[in-house]
Amino acid sequence: MTLTAPAPTAVDATLLDFHDVAMTFPNGTVALHGVDLTVKRGEFVTVVGPSGCGKSTLLRIASGLEHASHGTAELSTSRIGYVFQDATLLPWRSVRRNVELLAELHGTPRAEREAKAQAAIDLVGLGGFEKSLPRQLSGGMRMRTSLARSLTLDPELFLFDEPFGALDEITRERLNDELLRLFSEQQFAGLFITHSVSEAVYLSTRVIVMSGRPGSIVGQFEVPFDMPRDPDVRYTAEFAELLGEVSHALREGHGA
Repeated sequence: MTLTAPAPTAVDATLLDFHDVAMTFPNGTVALHGVDLTVKRGEFVTVVGPSGCGKSTLLRIASGLEHASHGTAELSTSRIGYVFQDATLLPWRSVRRNVELLAELHGTPRAEREAKAQAAIDLVGLGGFEKSLPRQLSGGMRMRTSLARSLTLDPELFLFDEPFGALDEITRERLNDELLRLFSEQQFAGLFITHSVSEAVYLSTRVIVMSGRPGSIVGQFEVPFDMPRDPDVRYTAEFAELLGEVSHALREGHGA
């Protein structure tokens, strides 16, 4: 069995639409202010900003885990994958059983969820580790397991909350490459949170820069490099120039 790509709707269909979104928590902390953002099918949008600027809050609102205190956040799909900062695997379940978990919770029949789990495991390069427990895996393999778990839901929109932030640079770059391969093959839309400007530019079709708290959008940059992306683009003058522009906007926004 293979994983199903999203249904063939309009290429530029908007899957996520934030309009004038603001978030104030019960303790009075204003996390977000006046955020307008859309994510369309075929886009991989990455958000960078200083710590505490509301990046993760933006994802929680997108997923329905939080509700904006002002403005609207409209979703045009119910098929959402969410990959957290931590792999959040159940330590007593094998790779296969962890990958099956979301499909199991959604009531997918056993034979179907087992087939979907195996397809996802193969897709992220974990074939042969199906019976391994999380403690037997490297950090990168645990994140692959988390990614495979969400893939079993055939998501149209993937939300990523700094999933590679705790990994070493080599593993992080390798997983960036694998994620872009999955993006090209599965055709989902992506909203990715990171502190790394280099990671943001490499992964994205568009980079969003947020100010310090309360977070608002202070810059947007279209990324001109083709998909599937050549890893060597990281070492080009064009990449370095865009990296500098995004970094400058980030510094300016942080000081605002």
